Amino acid sequence: MFDKLKQLLGGGQAGAAVPEVPPAIAPIHIAESDLDDGDLPPDEPDRSLDASMHYLDALTNAHNGTWRLGTARWDADLDAGTLTFTNDRGWKIVAPVQVIGTLNTADGTWLWGWDHPSVPEPLRAHAALVRDFGAAHGLDAFTTRHIEASEEDGWQFAALAAYLAKAQGAYRGPSGQTMIFMTFGELTISQA
Repeated sequence: MFDKLKQLLGGGQAGAAVPEVPPAIAPIHIAESDLDDGDLPPDEPDRSLDASMHYLDALTNAHNGTWRLGTARWDADLDAGTLTFTNDRGWKIVAPVQVIGTLNTADGTWLWGWDHPSVPEPLRAHAALVRDFGAAHGLDAFTTRHIEASEEDGWQFAALAAYLAKAQGAYRGPSGQTMIFMTFGELTISQA
């Protein structure tokens, strides 16, 4: 099963390379003041989900503006625990990865990374944070291993994981009928 997910994580399409020297970039951090809702309210899970989506949106906009996440080809190496992007400028962007879950678009089902047979144990930590959040708030969708879900749900799950882990971002890697939702950590950027 691990090999099957590794095949799915083979990567996306490459864009046209335009040589340019990548900037020296510090990690992109979003201050609590940038979030309308501040910290996740312990007794209001709906506001927590809204705050996490705002957090992820701010990170994604920063990545798009800095290194063009939206144009990047992606590849995940679960053995190494890395997510690598190559953008249309020829930059190589590498970050540690966590798998939040997979969405089967053929049948509309989600399988959580915290109990996914193809996800190595070290890459389950951010998904486990969402499970724990769900357990604390009685949210069955976060604590049930295999559920019906949509792409929008997958983004909610990934956003909450990114917020809880203070990750540097989240990414949805399409592969056939499967979408792999991941979070990623501090970025290393170099010329490809």
